[in-house]
Amino acid sequence: MRQALSRMTLVLGGARSGKSAHAEGLIEACPAPWLYLATAQAFDDEMRERIALHRERRSSEWTTREAPIDLPEAVAAAAGPVLVDCLTLWMTNLILSEADIPRAVSALVEACTAAPGPVVLVGNEVGLGIVPDNALARRFRDEAGRLHQRLAARADRVVFMVAGLPMIVKPQAGADT
Repeated sequence: MRQALSRMTLVLGGARSGKSAHAEGLIEACPAPWLYLATAQAFDDEMRERIALHRERRSSEWTTREAPIDLPEAVAAAAGPVLVDCLTLWMTNLILSEADIPRAVSALVEACTAAPGPVVLVGNEVGLGIVPDNALARRFRDEAGRLHQRLAARADRVVFMVAGLPMIVKPQAGADT
């Protein structure tokens, strides 16, 4: 018997760890249609290609909405299952736009908590490496870490992806671990 998807699931991992594919699989366990909130911005050809590949692997039952800055509003407007990919790109966008980060993070946490359907959030765990050598990179690492901590505290389930394998960090209440 398959367990229902948690109200809020946070999927973290390194680059190419299988985060997005795992998150998509979680959402696809819910009845369609599914909403994919994309935070990437295509500033160069390589990023445009990455975005195209992400879109191509999803079925027509997915609707994609770009939300590079207005992510809390996009989550709040969602009517059903929603996948956010990715939190760390959103944080980059906030930093570069000189947004009020604490306010934006609080708004996202509240939107995810109040969402009517399941929310799966994807983020890159960037705090496992060396201390960055410049202030901007250190700020990014710190802000991303604080964002992930806030969401993990409110999430029903947290998954850490390693080499395509999910490691359950925070099991859903009542789940077999």
